[in-house]
Amino acid sequence: MIDTHSHIYLPEFDSDREEVVKRAKAKGVESILLPNVDVETIEAMHQLEATYGNYCYAMMGIHPTAIDENYQEALALARNYIDQRTYIAIGEIGIDLYWDKTFRKEQMEAFEQQIKWAKEKQVPIVIHCRDAFPEVFEVLDAQADEQLTGVFHSFGGGHEEAKRILAYERFMVGINGVVTFKNTNLRDVIKVLPLERLVLETDAPYLAPVPMRGRRNEPAYLDKVAATIASVFDMEVSQVVQQTTANAKQLFHI
Repeated sequence: MIDTHSHIYLPEFDSDREEVVKRAKAKGVESILLPNVDVETIEAMHQLEATYGNYCYAMMGIHPTAIDENYQEALALARNYIDQRTYIAIGEIGIDLYWDKTFRKEQMEAFEQQIKWAKEKQVPIVIHCRDAFPEVFEVLDAQADEQLTGVFHSFGGGHEEAKRILAYERFMVGINGVVTFKNTNLRDVIKVLPLERLVLETDAPYLAPVPMRGRRNEPAYLDKVAATIASVFDMEVSQVVQQTTANAKQLFHI
């Protein structure tokens, strides 16, 4: 399995990060992909990648909730890193209007700018979208072309959004612990998506799957996501693991 979205460089893992990685490996997680959040998280992310070379892979981008009136300064810093080295993706980027709509315009501009970086560097984008599908689709429609690839991380939309994403033929859908929650409609929604378009993720330390819900999430719990997807598609877990791993390797060129 590949955990395509995990923040195990955050302080929540400072006391046992080595054990977290060991547990992940023991559960069959062969790679952990690290999306950046903001300017404060870059150093910790880089340190983790350096410690676990060829296992943890860093991305670069500025999360939409970190976008404010000074967003160009944050983007300039991220761009400086991108010019110095190679990243597997531009992420985590996108639009989040759940907490605050104050910087809607700035979030859309930052999203567009970072998409252009991905096209320039020929790497995928990792999209964070919360209460913002119309805005995300508006920006994507203007930028989507044969170059652009990516994943809708932590997908939480309905049938219409799922079908809309399918129209972006080079995009995947990231499924995490939410699919295991009792009160979610995600299990029903993903039935309209072919397995060839899904990748697994944890979003650790957030969104731990049942029966760990409410605890700190970690990559070792990825098997719970795979098992739930297998039950939805009425297939063996091994088939889900094999296909989603191939999907992730294809998307991120691992």
